[in-house]
Formats: sequence, C-alpha cells, structure tokens
Amino acid sequence: MAEKEGEKQVEEGKMPLLTPYKMGKFELSHRVVLAPLTRQRSYGNVPQPHAILYYSQRTTKGGLLITEATGVSDTAQGYPETPGIWTKEQVEAWKPIVDAVHAKGGIFFCQIWHVGRVSNTGFQPNGQAPISSSDKELFPQLRSNGIDVAKFTPPRKLTTEEIPLVVNDFRVAARNAIEAGFDGVEIHGAHGYLIEQFMKDQVNDRTDQYGGSLQNRCRFALEIVEAVVNEIGPDRVGIRLSPFAEYMEAADSNPEALGLYMAESLNQYKIVYCHMVEPRMKKSVGETVESPHSLVPMRKAFNGTFISAGGFDMEDGNTAVAENRTDLVAYGRLFLANPDLPKRFQLRAPLNKPNRETFYSLDPVIGYTDYPFLETKV
Repeated sequence: MAEKEGEKQVEEGKMPLLTPYKMGKFELSHRVVLAPLTRQRSYGNVPQPHAILYYSQRTTKGGLLITEATGVSDTAQGYPETPGIWTKEQVEAWKPIVDAVHAKGGIFFCQIWHVGRVSNTGFQPNGQAPISSSDKELFPQLRSNGIDVAKFTPPRKLTTEEIPLVVNDFRVAARNAIEAGFDGVEIHGAHGYLIEQFMKDQVNDRTDQYGGSLQNRCRFALEIVEAVVNEIGPDRVGIRLSPFAEYMEAADSNPEALGLYMAESLNQYKIVYCHMVEPRMKKSVGETVESPHSLVPMRKAFNGTFISAGGFDMEDGNTAVAENRTDLVAYGRLFLANPDLPKRFQLRAPLNKPNRETFYSLDPVIGYTDYPFLETKV
C-alpha cells in the first residue's frame, strides 16, 4: 500500500521527501530531518546563545530536528566544547534554543550520548581513565576534519555493578531534556561510542551478562531504552544505530543479525522511531562504499517510524521514500551547509557546498550560521 502511494506521488510530480508524515503524535510537514551533527561550539560543555540562531535557521514548521550529540554525564565527553545535559546550568542554556525552534513550529529531539573509550584523561573528571565495555585500547584516529589526530587513553572496563549507574545517567539526561522543553530524546547507540562498545563483538570481550551472546551484548542498550521510556514515555524516545559501521574500531562479525535483533527487540518498548545509518557509511563519516547490505530487513522488522541516514542526496532520498525503504531521511552535511534545505529541494535549487575545514572550528559564526540562504525574488 505504502509503496503504491509512494509511486503515485512520484507519478504526480510530488516530491516524496516533501510529503507530510505522522510520526507518533507528531505531525511532520515533510520528511527531511536535520541529522545530529557535532559542532563543538558549546564552550565549557554549555550550549551557547549562538546555537539559537543555528538551530532556528534550520527549522521549518513541522520539520524534525535532532540536536548534536549531548553528553549524559561528566564522564561522557571525548571532544572539545560539546554540549551536555547533566547539570542545571546546561538545562537552562538549552531552553532558549528549544524555544526558538518551537517558535517556528519545529519538532526538536535531543540526542543523548556517552563516548565511552573514545576519550582520554584530559576530558575526564580528575583525569581518570575513560569507561567502556572493555579495557581494549583505541588506537589514534584521524578526526573527521581530515587534519587532526585524536589520541585516546586506555579505558577502564565497567564492573557489572556500575552499569546500572550509567543507565541511570541516560534516564536523568532524558528527564532533563524534557525539562529543557525538548519534544523527545534520541539515544545515541551508533558510531563506536559507549552503547556500541557493548553491542559489537570486536570490542566487547566481557564474560558477565553483558558479554558473549548477541542478546547479552545488546542488554545494555535495551536497558537504557527501557529506563528512558519509563522516565519520559515511549512516544518521546528514538534511538540511532549503525550496525554496519566500523567507526572507532567498533565492528561486528554479523552486523545484519545485530541490526535485526535490535529492530525486533525495540518493538516491545514501542519507541517512536529507529534511526539507522546506511551500510555504505562503513569506515568514516562522509565517505561511502559499495555495500551488498541493506537496511530494508530492519525497516520491515521495526514497527515504528524508520529514519535512514548516510550519504543521501535529494534524488536518493526521494527514491528511498518512494520505494518505502524508509519513512524519513536525515541529512547532515547538506543541512549544515544549506539552512533552508527543504526549500531548496522544493525548488530544485543549487546547494551550497559544505566546507569541511570549518565543521569543527570553535567560531560562533564561521562555518556555523554564515551559510547563505537561497535568495528568492518576491
């Protein structure tokens, strides 16, 4: 039925990406989502006033925005000047940003995050070791800007008794997000960070109930989902997963089984959406590879809204929606460089090119809020 509807829209000349969609209780006017994008401009881990302009520039009435990854605790950090949501100060700083998005009719989810071993003692309270599922060290990695090299401190393996404390950090962060006014939260279970360090067998070498079998490795992720759902309700909860990716040396021997198990398991919690990264985004952010894999089995297995991300352009996104391979498409670099991306799609207008060199600069304007809007004659 949905496939036929999608084909019909294409035939009639309607752009599938620009058709309305009901995501749980949220009425979306189009299917172009602002992907979560680390921007490193939250000085001292506190969101700044310049983020008000950044997010409101990218807001449309009935459009879904997901924040940059936002730390759940003082041990969650691994990058300079990324925001958090574990202190009262941070919650208060988010409020005017959320208000600005809501003033323009946008729907705003906060992505909550713990980097795990993708950190070093310099980011940790009292210079302690980062925490992870394992004590396996992460080797130095070229940062996403293609210039800097990040170095990591060997992590400390969380004890079985400590794990519920970290689950609780996610629960409290979710509660704080609702207090800040967000419509919901997206649990960051992708890209080699803490949750994936438990899920993927290349990293997880535990012998307790959080290691070994696929079910055990996914236990931590699902405990976080359950805690967050119990705290703020399933209609306010999404999760991001990247079973096929191998970022930060987090690969799995059977990514298809992992993705399918998670998609099926999430149904029992009735969360509003599952946001998955395309298999073609395997090695590093922004680079695509040919892949024989597909997200379609996970899309079919999951009962809620399905969001796809990773390497989409306009045509690719339209096709994915028209063929019912996804409900919504998240755009990162294109939305970063084109604050009015849905309008540009509608008019099939040329796109600004993203400048990779300024993605992670600390400047409050350059590479952040200075990308031009389309000039349209009235």
